[in-house]
Amino acid sequence: MHFGGQSILPAARSIKEVERLMESEFEYIVLLHTHIGQLNSLVKELKRNNKKVLLHADMVQGLRTDEYAAQFLSQSIRPAGLISTRNNVVAAAKQAGLLAIQRLFLLDSMALETSYRLIQKNKPDYIEVLPGILPARIINEVQNETGVPLIAGGLIRDEEDVKTAFEGGVVSITTSRSELWNEGKQ
Repeated sequence: MHFGGQSILPAARSIKEVERLMESEFEYIVLLHTHIGQLNSLVKELKRNNKKVLLHADMVQGLRTDEYAAQFLSQSIRPAGLISTRNNVVAAAKQAGLLAIQRLFLLDSMALETSYRLIQKNKPDYIEVLPGILPARIINEVQNETGVPLIAGGLIRDEEDVKTAFEGGVVSITTSRSELWNEGKQ
């Protein structure tokens, strides 16, 4: 079972949203747009509240997304997982025993083919495909081609978008739209 059975991975963009999610039933949350100065205390507080943090490494303000940053996040911050578009961050997460989530922007056929090669090389634990509103047949194709469980994220605005992504075969949805969070509670 993926993410403790959570179909929705709520993505917090602000401290207020983090506080709200701290009191929620969600076990896994995605942390977006954080500042390096707040990161350690924020992740510790979430862990104290039995939350597993999937940290969007590319969106940590004040931290360059390179191999050293990935090692710092993996060794010092120790979230449950790292999400990134960058190969080196995904590799560092895997090496540290964290969930490694490769974020892919599927804009055209060329991006899709490049992504397949990247996934074969990196072997992430999950792939987050963007935009999450891809047709179900494309999501299904990516799943079949890679064999890696998929998460859909980006531009998912309503229950119909969620339904289409699940029809394509994703295991979970990431969304910062709080009105969709209620759909994925355990």
